Amino acid sequence: MKDLHILPKVRDGWSYLYIEHCRIDQQGKAIVLHDTQGSVPVPCAALALLMLGPGTSITHAAVSALADNGCLAVWCGEEGVRFYAQGMGETRNAANFLHQARLWADAALHLLVVRRMYQARFQESLDPGLNIQQIRGLEGVRVREAYALASRETGLRWKGRSYNRQGWGSADPINRALSTANSCLYGICHAAIVSAGYAPALGFIHTGKMLSFVYDIADLYKTDVSIPIAFQETAKGEQDLEKRVRYACRDAYKEVRLLDRLIPDIQEVLAIPDTDHSSDYDTDDCLPGNLWDPKDKDVRGGQNFSDGPSLPPLPSSPK
Repeated sequence: MKDLHILPKVRDGWSYLYIEHCRIDQQGKAIVLHDTQGSVPVPCAALALLMLGPGTSITHAAVSALADNGCLAVWCGEEGVRFYAQGMGETRNAANFLHQARLWADAALHLLVVRRMYQARFQESLDPGLNIQQIRGLEGVRVREAYALASRETGLRWKGRSYNRQGWGSADPINRALSTANSCLYGICHAAIVSAGYAPALGFIHTGKMLSFVYDIADLYKTDVSIPIAFQETAKGEQDLEKRVRYACRDAYKEVRLLDRLIPDIQEVLAIPDTDHSSDYDTDDCLPGNLWDPKDKDVRGGQNFSDGPSLPPLPSSPK
């Protein structure tokens, strides 16, 4: 029986792999990529995100292997439209999810998380007397300054963030580069969130979408990674722009040690102590969970109720 704790942690893995125009099969505990030039095995246990571009096909067994190893699979198109798929992540323990849900559902605790998320983006401490609307104003100034700085450093003219999801090619090069960089960042943050057992939908600043928490966490890194890379690569020319941005993002994730930072940063904004949440659920993924109880929070339960009071025998059926 497998022990999920022997699986690589997010910080020890590769960030992502983008592939297109190939076939993907399972091979042992890994997946293998086939194209016209041959085959390449990929150890999916060490991979956080697999981006499947146009012209790819994948077998059921390969998807199962990715899910079992906590690797997020993303179907993405040339126009930036993507479909997310996810397995169970690398834990069967719901402690992190339940903690996140309690913070999300309590208005006072929710507000504290929002303030911590904004505070994490600024070098200086925020005045505790500022309300959320004022903090949002400061955040808007910070982001505009990041765009202006990147524009000055690269010599590119910045006319503002603008793109049309229905017409990818109608956007100017810098906006296409920004969308590509952010898309990669969303995928990595999504993979880390799922891997650690959090809920991508329970956002605190963002709300209403199944990826709201992904956007919350990704916003911690955009001015450090996405914006500089997008401007730098666009300044080099439009040839293979989206491809170059993806490669530059992958190098930047390694340089800024993004995979090392993601889980600790999530724990910090959610005020989760860096403790081991291991449980029997991680050593036996088929182990039934407990039953909720209004007095004792939860009680033992599952398929075998032998610890509880015996039930009266069923009446015999009439002959």
